[in-house]
Amino acid sequence: MAVDPRTLGWLARALNHEMSAVQQYLAQSVLARLWGDVELAARLRAEAIEELEHAERLMERQILLGVAPSGGQLPVVRLGRNAQELLAHDHQLEVQAVQLYADALMHARRLRDQDSTALLQSLLAQEREHLEHIAHTKSAGAST
Repeated sequence: MAVDPRTLGWLARALNHEMSAVQQYLAQSVLARLWGDVELAARLRAEAIEELEHAERLMERQILLGVAPSGGQLPVVRLGRNAQELLAHDHQLEVQAVQLYADALMHARRLRDQDSTALLQSLLAQEREHLEHIAHTKSAGAST
């Protein structure tokens, strides 16, 4: 089966983003734990695990398409001096994810690639939920 190289590119970008998110949330979890904010640390660790599950789904799709997954080079983790700064960085990360998945989804739909469309729709919905949760948390001024 011939695979559109642009589809592979979108999947690679998405995987790189998810691996970056895993790294960021996990590092922030460690930082929050060092601050003594156990609740925030647990929430951030749970986010890292969820992003890892997204990466796993993308890897599965790449393997099914005959491509060896690669997370590429990951950007530096965005930390902060307090919970609000962490949330601001996480908000930015999720905005990027929503835009990435929306663009990738448009491409998959144009090609009528039903399997990639289903995957990308699901991931987009989950990233939108993350974004809404972060926005709500930021507006509430809470760390969880």
